[in-house]
Amino acid sequence: MVRTALSRTGIATAIMMLAMAGAVRAEAPSPLVPGQEIAGRAEARRLFDPQAMPGDYIKGRINVGEGRFDLDLVDGEGRHVRRLAEDATGVAEFQFVAGSAGERLAVTAGQAAGLYRLLIDRRITVAEQQAPPPAYLSPEIARMAASLAKGETTDAFWKRIEERGTPLVEDGPDGTVIVTFLGRGAKRNIRLFGAPSGDHEELQRLDGSDIWFRSFAVPAGTRLSYQLAFDVPDLPGSARERRVAILSTARADPLNPHRWPAEAMDDYNQDSVLELPGAPPQPFVAASGAPQGTLSHIEMASRILGNSRDITIYRPPGFDPARKDIVLLFMFDADQYLEKVPLPRILDTMIARGAVPPVVAVFVANPDRAARARELPGNADFADFMAGELYPRVLAETGIRPSVERTVLAGSSYGGLAAATVALRHPETFGAVLSMSGSFWWSPPGTPDDRKEYVAGLVAAAPAPPLRFFLSAGIFETGSGGTAGILDTSRHLRDVLQARGVPVIYRDYAGGHDYLVWQGAISDGLTALFPQR
Repeated sequence: MVRTALSRTGIATAIMMLAMAGAVRAEAPSPLVPGQEIAGRAEARRLFDPQAMPGDYIKGRINVGEGRFDLDLVDGEGRHVRRLAEDATGVAEFQFVAGSAGERLAVTAGQAAGLYRLLIDRRITVAEQQAPPPAYLSPEIARMAASLAKGETTDAFWKRIEERGTPLVEDGPDGTVIVTFLGRGAKRNIRLFGAPSGDHEELQRLDGSDIWFRSFAVPAGTRLSYQLAFDVPDLPGSARERRVAILSTARADPLNPHRWPAEAMDDYNQDSVLELPGAPPQPFVAASGAPQGTLSHIEMASRILGNSRDITIYRPPGFDPARKDIVLLFMFDADQYLEKVPLPRILDTMIARGAVPPVVAVFVANPDRAARARELPGNADFADFMAGELYPRVLAETGIRPSVERTVLAGSSYGGLAAATVALRHPETFGAVLSMSGSFWWSPPGTPDDRKEYVAGLVAAAPAPPLRFFLSAGIFETGSGGTAGILDTSRHLRDVLQARGVPVIYRDYAGGHDYLVWQGAISDGLTALFPQR
């Protein structure tokens, strides 16, 4: 009897559940119109019709004022398709693409009744799902895109560009300038090698035409050099191997007549130049006919480092070693500052015009690239070589006896880093630092993440050094991937030096990591550190 009663009860329950399911399927869903909010109070499930066709994009939200709700997408038969919000409180956003006609939204209350508001924000049909037209930073490129859409050719465009030269320069918003780098004739890609990005930016192809372009909004005082790399091979290998493959095709921009240095062997060893009208003057770079100093060469063996290197010494015109106002300048990366940057000629002109006192310049080379990477970044042995071996050798060779205050270390990139670290280790010998785009992001291997700015940490942790600093950086030398770049770390070092009471002159340039910028910054630094009264 009990078994019979239970069986009848079970059958009745099953029939009731089936009836409820049928009621759910049979329930007429409330229509949902985009932008029209529906408020509800529910103790059980309620259906809504988003009126979506297959492929439609639906975006909406459920705003729960009281209780908790689940929101599901069900098909026309009431079968579950996907859960959009579970146990929702507050505001829960949802979005989906309709898979079949008749799909519904099912709102189900939790254990107790609650209040909610349901809203469809957007319903975008398949026909309406089109990306907006590209927004072109360059007005000229925008006009060319419109012309291509009308079936016109690029011939007239390229004729104008050949007459004007590249990059394309146009007025931008808020006093900026829009610079568009252009390339023609590539099969696969064109990459920009140099500022203003520094990230090997890909040029875009305009609507399948022969126009490749990349636009940037830059300050009106921008000065930079760059190359274009056509059809860079996509290689198997490490990320670095793939990145440096750009060097295999990078060359001067064939449509830019302004190149540097002018006497380069070929296009691949030459950069193209962009100097906007607002770029700061570099008054000492051009040949001036000033009296010339002399260059002598010595081979310097180092017991400390266990190697030897070439040293070039510049003596100013009318050199008198007995003069008390002589400045002794140590310049790292000798080859670059003897050849790419004509520093001896720059010094000739500066001295002739009375911009600086007589300067003896010592150009310090590294034995090779590997030695440079070992010696310049924070190497105590290299600092000891500079103070204990090279410095006395230079005094013996030249007969000068400069004061510490008039002895300056100068360099760019790793050389700028070395100028700072060598002086901090030997302030009794070197009294001034001229650092251009110094690699102050560098820290020794194993440095904790919270102490990555090594040089700033040295300055902060020790008594204020008896030094004077000139620091500069390019505004395009920013970091990436959460890592601070040269611009940020140079500014931070400036702030730390100022906080410690160390004299520091800081200058930003609208440029990148670039000898074209540094050939002007070196004279700016010398006149700032050793002004003529």
